[in-house]
Amino acid sequence: MDKETEIKLRVSPAAITSLREHPLLNRRRTGEWHTGTLYNQYYDTAERDLALARVALRVRRDGEQYIQTLKSKGQSVAGLSERNEWDWPTDGPGLDLTLLDDSCWPASLATLDKLLLQPVFTTDFQRTKALLNWEHEGQPVQVEVALDQGQVLADGRAEPICEFELELRSGPVVALLELATSLSADIALIPCDISKAERGYRLYDPASYELQLPAHPWSEQTTVDEVVAAAGWQLLGHTQRLAEQYRFSGQWRLFRELVARLVDLRAFFSVFDLGVPRSSTQRFTPRLDSLLAEYRPLVLAGWADDEDGRRAREKAPELFDGTQNDPAWGQLFLGLALWLHTGAWKQERPPRGDRVGALTLPRWLLAAVAREIQELRVPHQNDDDRDVELWLAQQPRLQRLGFLLGSFRQFLALPQVDHLYGELNKLQALLEQYPLVDDEVRPALLLALRKQGQKVRRLDAWRELNR
Repeated sequence: MDKETEIKLRVSPAAITSLREHPLLNRRRTGEWHTGTLYNQYYDTAERDLALARVALRVRRDGEQYIQTLKSKGQSVAGLSERNEWDWPTDGPGLDLTLLDDSCWPASLATLDKLLLQPVFTTDFQRTKALLNWEHEGQPVQVEVALDQGQVLADGRAEPICEFELELRSGPVVALLELATSLSADIALIPCDISKAERGYRLYDPASYELQLPAHPWSEQTTVDEVVAAAGWQLLGHTQRLAEQYRFSGQWRLFRELVARLVDLRAFFSVFDLGVPRSSTQRFTPRLDSLLAEYRPLVLAGWADDEDGRRAREKAPELFDGTQNDPAWGQLFLGLALWLHTGAWKQERPPRGDRVGALTLPRWLLAAVAREIQELRVPHQNDDDRDVELWLAQQPRLQRLGFLLGSFRQFLALPQVDHLYGELNKLQALLEQYPLVDDEVRPALLLALRKQGQKVRRLDAWRELNR
């Protein structure tokens, strides 16, 4: 068994040529580029038992050689995946069941009749590969770089493959992330958290692609620094999975959810006080703000069941494709993966930041939520129309509260905290509508905002936090 560590990136056909000629790769390349065609037959039962057990089984033909491979699904975030892999050279294209013994076969499939395994889909592609060698802080690094172009074929349906993979043979993972981040400076590299096997299963069932990482087991002993790391990976993983599935299916609800996660990610950078200094996030926040400035107006307009709403929903795929084909997308999300992997927010922060990072989750959360609530300008019955701009300016604060309460409110020992979360969400929704409605509707909306502010202020949780 080997542990496979790689970064998988979706690219355009034009980028394949640019990468093969890229000076950074060629400076580190040992030997020539080699090109060959790989034919891969995947196996499962009719009920997809292997997929449910999170493993993939294939037989690959590479030239005259056949290799049978079993892979665990592992974990993939921002294109970076780690998983266990078993490879066996075989004499032909058929499946050798004798190799699938207890040393590799999942315990959850112990009672499965392996005679039920059958061909389910193929992935056939041309691979151009080379070895890279360099040193990272005095440590030797070896990486296999692969440029893949071809297609997945399943049940009469096809999906193209156009990917750039960096597989770590030796050295630290950070070297792999740094290489990918450097290459993203001038080439559009899109982190891709879906394997070729998952593409085949998705052609059968689009819902088989999991959008979320497993939930993190938060506890009262979790520190702020642990929250930053785990919540950051969760948001990054969920964002990339939503982006991939929206690209595949074009479903409007996925675009809306993607934008909601980008809003959470923006709020994430602003809630930890000196625990996450602004200086450590300045490379991310302007790009996120730029994305949200393009995406959120479409989401808000797209709620309307009229011609403007239809146009917004139709415009979203074109806008999404344009931003994905800009190198800034890869720079943002690969850079964030590197930031999380290295714990960069802890570097050069002041001593007070270290103290914040060491706080436990409940203690930090109460102070963070109280600070936002006490500074929140909620609509009041005595406010006049001139105060609307003050209300609208509260949206970033409401987004931060949405992230804090949506993620961790179970750790707040407050009455009616779920109710507070719900009523603040309603207030945010009303504020988002205001710029979209015409003058005839605005008086009714202003009245609704004042009533909603009154509901919020009456809650016991609000009063507790404003003491």
